[in-house]
Amino acid sequence: MVGLDVASADASFRRYYRARTATASYIVMDAPPAHEDCQPFIHIARLFRTAGANTPEILAENLDEGFLLLTDFGNTTYLSVLNDQTADRLYGDANAQLVKIQIASRPGVLPDYDEALLRREIMLFPDWYLTRHLKLELSAAQRQVMDQTFAAILANNLAQPRVYVHRDWHSRNLMVTEADNPGVLDFQDAVYGPITYDLASIYKDAYIRWDEDRVLDWLVRYWQVARQAGLPVVADFGDFYRDFEWMGIQRHIKVLGIFARLYHRDGKSGYLKDMPLVMDYLRRACERYNALRPFMRLLDELTGQQADVGYTF
Repeated sequence: MVGLDVASADASFRRYYRARTATASYIVMDAPPAHEDCQPFIHIARLFRTAGANTPEILAENLDEGFLLLTDFGNTTYLSVLNDQTADRLYGDANAQLVKIQIASRPGVLPDYDEALLRREIMLFPDWYLTRHLKLELSAAQRQVMDQTFAAILANNLAQPRVYVHRDWHSRNLMVTEADNPGVLDFQDAVYGPITYDLASIYKDAYIRWDEDRVLDWLVRYWQVARQAGLPVVADFGDFYRDFEWMGIQRHIKVLGIFARLYHRDGKSGYLKDMPLVMDYLRRACERYNALRPFMRLLDELTGQQADVGYTF
């Protein structure tokens, strides 16, 4: 006898079900072939697992109909248990697995996180957040500020050392497990790109905020372990932190566009409540760097216009 329950539904067309027998529990992934390709999931699950990360084991597959049978990590996400007492241990475990993935990095194995992809992501901000969500139209001068800022951000991102990038390494995609913590999910969009990207994902998480002093401590710990492991992190931590911030800025801008698109295109309103935190991350980072001050002033201008159309974030 098999019981089947909904395990989760993510921001794509994929759906996950928990199948229970009398003695075990499994995850069934339903990825409609018309919308999703299971091959990257299979490839990256095995790639990261070989590197030492705790990705689900693929027990059976039916690619024609878009089904995979996976081992079950349970339903305890990092987000559900992170607090002042647990954070050091949980983030320490996550750093350890991230370093394993990055050490295994080789060019040509995963798609490049290149200029075209980074730009396509960042353009979600004007297309979906500004134009569709806030109903704003930029002037020529405002557009010039935005374009110049985006060029500077991408120049920094592309100059960073490159490793395997999970691309959604955050508290909703890391599962608490008894052995080999954490269980790693939602890795099918992994790429080969900037070394600070996954760190920006987890320590500037759209779903939970930490004091900056604590984030600095976790980043220093990662940086020290990464240097000892031979990863290509820059030798000066101040430079490393600047790269982390600028990578975070690209991600914050992108995420605001993605959350707006999920609402307006896909009817998923749950992400709207997370926009204020992402915008706050973006503003705080821009305030710290002279090159980003014009963009900060642009955000101020847009915030004023936003109030005129009735939005509160």
